[in-house]
Amino acid sequence: FDHSQSLRGNSSSRSSVNTEILSQTGYTMLAVAMGVLSAAGIILNALVIVVTVRHRQLRQPLSYALVNLAVCDLGCALFGGVPTTVAGAMGYFSLGRMGCFLEGFAVAFFGIASLCTIGVISVERYIVVSNPMGAVLFQTRHAVAGVVFSWLWSFVWNTPPLFGWGSYELEGVRTSCAPNWYSRDVGDVSYIVVYFLFCFAVPFSVIVASYSQLLWTLHQVTKLQVSAASSTIRVEVQVARMVVVMVLAFLVSWLPYAAMSLVVIMNSSVYIDPVIATIPVYLAKSSNVYNPIIYIFMNKQFRRYAAHTVLCVWKPLASDPQVSEWETTVASLNKSQKVLPKASLK
Repeated sequence: FDHSQSLRGNSSSRSSVNTEILSQTGYTMLAVAMGVLSAAGIILNALVIVVTVRHRQLRQPLSYALVNLAVCDLGCALFGGVPTTVAGAMGYFSLGRMGCFLEGFAVAFFGIASLCTIGVISVERYIVVSNPMGAVLFQTRHAVAGVVFSWLWSFVWNTPPLFGWGSYELEGVRTSCAPNWYSRDVGDVSYIVVYFLFCFAVPFSVIVASYSQLLWTLHQVTKLQVSAASSTIRVEVQVARMVVVMVLAFLVSWLPYAAMSLVVIMNSSVYIDPVIATIPVYLAKSSNVYNPIIYIFMNKQFRRYAAHTVLCVWKPLASDPQVSEWETTVASLNKSQKVLPKASLK
């Protein structure tokens, strides 16, 4: 399959399904799957934004990063999921080269901003738990700075194709676009290598390093605490469970796509069946659904407000806790660590 000719070949068969790659039934099944993911992503992330803006109790410093994550995922679902669903239903990409460029840019822009935001969240959680005495505080200005940095970082590394360094091309079964991993042009290759390093490897390293340190800190607290061992262990298990889910979701959704891209970068002659190549694409786009569920809906307080929002009951709950489940966890850790001698933590 000649990837350099994919858009031109697609233009010449604008009104026909790419049956040499997949049958109409196959395209329809993919369209249904992406349609479900896109609809769920739009609904869940829009709900996150509306509920957080509506209820003042949810506006903690971390909420800025969480809402920004929802905005990024909403953008991916709208500008990536919806066009891919339409193209899948038609059996071919009908928007032409300019449409491919715009769709590829939009998905990459929102996607990398989302990954960077997850990195900001991981750093925030490490700071909060590792500095219980308040030596280092994560405040609103830090959250806002992290959000701004996420957008700037994504903008810096996704705009070069606008000026000729790098390009976008159809991928998988040719119903969506992405950076051109297959091109052997010097400009494309250099851009892809730098892009992979700073937009995949760096966020992944930050996430793994932060969560590894977080788990180590929780483990140390558990070993040193005696009088309240049972409650501390419960806190560790609670946080560790959430951390494991976060890291696994990141790996499941993005690592296959990053690995496939790296293989293509290292050896452009390798043949990957278009249908097989589409699986990592769909997994990466499914993160639009994973993120609001894991990062937001595991919060009991948020679930209560979301339920009332959906049911159009705007009256605040009299018995509603004023702190989130995560904040309660951090407070428990702080209380347990304050009784420990500073030297014992070394």
